[in-house]
Amino acid sequence: MSEFTTISFTVNSRGVARLTLNRPEKHNSLNAQMIAELRSALRQINTDQSIRVVVLSGAGKSFCAGADLAWMKEQITSDRAGKVAHATELALMLKDLNELNKPTIARVNGQAYGGGIGLMAVCDIVIALETAKFAMAETRLGLIPATIGPLVVARIGETATRRVALNACLFDGREAVGLGLVSEAVAEYGLDAAIDKHIDLFLQCAPGAIADTKNWIRVLAHNLDNDHLATSAQRLADRWEDEETKEGLRCFFDHTKPRWQDK
Repeated sequence: MSEFTTISFTVNSRGVARLTLNRPEKHNSLNAQMIAELRSALRQINTDQSIRVVVLSGAGKSFCAGADLAWMKEQITSDRAGKVAHATELALMLKDLNELNKPTIARVNGQAYGGGIGLMAVCDIVIALETAKFAMAETRLGLIPATIGPLVVARIGETATRRVALNACLFDGREAVGLGLVSEAVAEYGLDAAIDKHIDLFLQCAPGAIADTKNWIRVLAHNLDNDHLATSAQRLADRWEDEETKEGLRCFFDHTKPRWQDK
């Protein structure tokens, strides 16, 4: 884990991974190195069976201020192939986070703009400070929220996205709850307590069942016009036959705890 310089990555004895954007002097803005390091960490998390839940946060007073200014300047002078390559890496990182087989909690400890909004949009639960400031500010720069756009629309819908993306308006944590971007907005003293509450809830659930449920939700969300009757029956049968499910049900009827819960 010492291989990272723009992020920090730790895992405690309970299986809680803390993934922290670690460029506080740059308000944790995204550059090519951070994107690559996030992808590497997410690959490790995806294959590490000891990790049960992931908390994504930012060092210092910001969550993520979007794209790094120096990185943006590089895009201006880059050829088209270079621009497409960098945009694709960002999109793939967000895809990796979105499709992670572990539950994710965004601990939004401060401002989030642009790509920071994209990170929030693909986390399962987002806990933010009431006073945190947010904006999809791309149109102010003559850009569009192309990479994060599909993720934000999937999260908050077309109407709410139009509300904040077209005029690049600034909004706070409470407004973000109303939009559907943030799950819960809290005062600063309550941020970690709110995070711990959700960590504890996740740790009471079977990790395999969480992974399968998360995958199934994505399938349903992106294939709404399909008839899922047969597929849903097959998926439920798969879970009934899974050893994790058998243990969970046996423990429920025996009034004991399965192995994934604290004894």
